[in-house]
Amino acid sequence: MEFSTKLIHEGQEPDAATGAIMPPIYMTSTFAKENPDVSKGYDYTRANNPNFVVLEKVLAAIEFAKYATVFSSGLGALTALICGNLKSGDHIISIDGIYGGTYRLLTQVFNRFGVLFTSINLQNGVANLETLFKQRPQWLLFETPTNPLLEVFDIKALTALSKKYGVLTVIDNTFATPVNQNPLLLGADVVWHSTTKYIAGHSDVIGGVMMTNDETIKKQLDFNRKSIGVNPSPFDAWLITRGVKTLSVRMRKHEENAMAIATHLQKHPKVKKVYYPGLKEHPQHDIVKKQMNGAGGMVSAEFNLSVEETKRLISSFKLFALAESLGGVESLVNYPAIMTHASIPREERMRIGLSDGLVRFSVGIEDAQDLIKDLDSALSNSH
Repeated sequence: MEFSTKLIHEGQEPDAATGAIMPPIYMTSTFAKENPDVSKGYDYTRANNPNFVVLEKVLAAIEFAKYATVFSSGLGALTALICGNLKSGDHIISIDGIYGGTYRLLTQVFNRFGVLFTSINLQNGVANLETLFKQRPQWLLFETPTNPLLEVFDIKALTALSKKYGVLTVIDNTFATPVNQNPLLLGADVVWHSTTKYIAGHSDVIGGVMMTNDETIKKQLDFNRKSIGVNPSPFDAWLITRGVKTLSVRMRKHEENAMAIATHLQKHPKVKKVYYPGLKEHPQHDIVKKQMNGAGGMVSAEFNLSVEETKRLISSFKLFALAESLGGVESLVNYPAIMTHASIPREERMRIGLSDGLVRFSVGIEDAQDLIKDLDSALSNSH
């Protein structure tokens, strides 16, 4: 099946009992057994549920994975993976540009259990990364495009280097989505998503998923979902299954609008810099063309305004809601320094290039001209 067909049909046969086209919601905590040794494949929803299985089948299919395990959130998914693979003294190498919540989990939670964490800059090539790999870390963890500077890294090159040193590669593919990028096909060991974002797509549910071709990792993830209690509810899984059906068409509209806004902002006199992988001026545009099918719906910008003026600007939009998160059908604006990335110390934000004036837009699927009018109106009143 082709991609858009998979989104609608993979793992979703009409219900055998009723013929329902959409799978029912199995809102049950427990399942009856024929006898203590025989079940119908389920016993307790914390361990598994038919709604989890349906969602895992479609998500695995669109990421070209053998296995997927769904969780209560993206951070819940990462927690399960860490607990299944790492121990005190193990070392995670990250490339600058991870989500603030990921940084917080690694530096304020798992550091207390002895898991080491180092984040590095790749702007000067991979020499520093290879030096660290010689110290035999366990993981390389990164996002591409990054959050919120939208840097793009060469997945094939980085995973090849990781394999040379026996390092597990974990890639957060939330921004790109499986529509635009498939890291497993480029050598990654594990692909991670916050399904809260584009995959669900409607800002009404929290979820996460880990996908892999490694059966051992799959078993560890399933065990830790049950043991730690980071399972979604059946209704959450059903909502995400519903949302994923339109992922392909939504992403094309997100991208069309994001390109329109990025090119418009480039020309505006009050805009200092625009960050968008689809622009020819993007420093990694050649990598984007090589490994991505599209540039996504996220745009970041810095304005020729003071910090206080920038705050007033982003509080004055009518269509861009000032809110956390991203990837919904509605447009959002975010101020990373005091919102999504506030948990990263200011000196660390400055080191990675995340200025106090940076603004991140999650461009929705509204009419692009309305969004541009909203931007222009707010900018005309800013001073």
